[in-house]
Amino acid sequence: MENQNTDENRVRSVIARMQRFEKWPLPASFLAIIGVGYFFTFYDISDIGFAMPAIGPQFNLTGSESLFLALSIGLIGYVFGSYIIGFFADKYGRYPMLLITMLLMAGGSFGDAGSLNLYMLIIFRFITGLGLGADLNLMPAYIGEFSPAKRRGHMGEVTFLLGILGQAVTPFVALALVTPSDAAGWRWLFFIGGLIAVIAVILRAELPRSPRWLVTHGKIDQAEKVVENLEKYAVSKGVALKDVTEADISNIEIASKKLPFSYLWKPPYRKRMLIFGLWWGLWYIGNYAFLGDATTLLSDTGITVGSSILYIAIGAIGYPIGAIMAYSIADRFDRKYIILMGSFIWLIGMILFGTKYDSVIIATGGFLASYALAFTLGIAYMYTSESYPTNGRASGFAMGDGLGHIGGAIGALLLPILVVDWSFFKGFLFIGITTIIAGLILFIWGDSAVNKPLENV
Repeated sequence: MENQNTDENRVRSVIARMQRFEKWPLPASFLAIIGVGYFFTFYDISDIGFAMPAIGPQFNLTGSESLFLALSIGLIGYVFGSYIIGFFADKYGRYPMLLITMLLMAGGSFGDAGSLNLYMLIIFRFITGLGLGADLNLMPAYIGEFSPAKRRGHMGEVTFLLGILGQAVTPFVALALVTPSDAAGWRWLFFIGGLIAVIAVILRAELPRSPRWLVTHGKIDQAEKVVENLEKYAVSKGVALKDVTEADISNIEIASKKLPFSYLWKPPYRKRMLIFGLWWGLWYIGNYAFLGDATTLLSDTGITVGSSILYIAIGAIGYPIGAIMAYSIADRFDRKYIILMGSFIWLIGMILFGTKYDSVIIATGGFLASYALAFTLGIAYMYTSESYPTNGRASGFAMGDGLGHIGGAIGALLLPILVVDWSFFKGFLFIGITTIIAGLILFIWGDSAVNKPLENV
C-alpha cells in the first residue's frame, strides 16, 4: 500500500510539474517538426482534388461512382486509421504512432504516383487515408499534452499555420504540374507529397514521449526523466519555474490507467462524443465536397481545368491569413465562439462561389472558404482533443473527427449530384448550410475548455 501511495504521489508530481509551465517547454524547432507533418497532411487532402481532372480521362472514370472510388475511399481509410491507430496511440503511446502514420502516408503517396489503374489508386488512397486520419488525430493530442493550459490554443495554431501552408501551396504546385500537355504531371504531384512525408518521418524521430501518457501507463521513471529535461531546457532559456507544493500535488486527480471503449460512452464523455460526431460529420460534408469536387465541377461548366485550378489557387491565399487570425484569438475566446464565426464565413464563401458570377466573385468565394477552413479547423482539432482524458484522448478524437469523415465521404459524392439535379448555386448553398448547422450544434451544446489544465477539462 505504501508503494502504491508513493507511485500515486509521483504521478501527481509529474502532472503538477507539467502544469506549471507557462511557455512551450520544448525548442521551437519541435513545433516546426510537428508542422511539417501537418504540411503533408493538408497537402494530401488537397492534391487528389486537383489531380482528378487529369486522372479521370486517363483511367476512363465517369460519374459519381468514380468520384466515390477515387475520393471517398481515402476518407474511409481516414476513419479506420483514426480509430485503429488512435486506439494504439492510447495503448502504446503517441510517439511510435506518429512515426507509423507518416510511413503509411509516404507509402500511400508513392503508390498513388505509380498507380496504373483505378484499382491501384483505390488501394493506395486507402493506405494514405489510414495514415492521414490517424495523424490529424494524434498531432493535437501530442501538442496539447505538452502545452501550458493558457497557451494550448496558440501552440496548436502555430503548428496548424505551418501545416495549412500545405493546402495553400498545393493549388500552385498543381497549376504548374497538372497540365494538358503533361500526362504524368499529376503523378509528380503525389510524388512530392511522398518526399515531404519521408522528411517528416526523419524529423519526428527527435520528438520526446508525452509525460502525461507515460504516467497514466505506469512508466513513471521515463516520465520523470522527460519532465526533468523539459525543466532543464526552460531554465537554460531563463524561465523561472515556480516550486511545486504539496497542495499542488494533492489537488491533481489521477485518471484510471485503463479506459475501456465503453467508458467514453458514459457521462460526461457520452455527450461530447455525440456533439463532436455531429459537428464533424456536418462540417466535413461541405469541407471535403469543396476540396474534392470544386475544381472538377467548375471545369464541367465550361471553364478550363487550368482556369479552375487558378481560381482555387488565388482563393487559397486565405489559408495562412485565416490561420494567423485564429492564432491571434485562440486562447482569448471560447473555442465554440471562434468555430461559429468561422462557420458563418464559410457560408458566405459558398454563396459567392456558387453564384459563379465572374472570375472575381469565384476567387473571392474561394478565398472566404479557405479563410474559414483555416480559421476554424485548428481550433476545432484542439477543442476535440482536449475534451477527453489522456488515456482515451486519441480514441475519443477518433469517434468524433474520425467517424465524422463519413460525412466527408458523403459530401464528396453528394455535391456533384446536387449540382446536376438542382443547380450549381443550390449545390454549394447546401454545403454552406450544413456547416452553419454544425457550428450552431457546437455553440449551443459544447462545453468550455479554454485556459483549463487538461486534467480539469
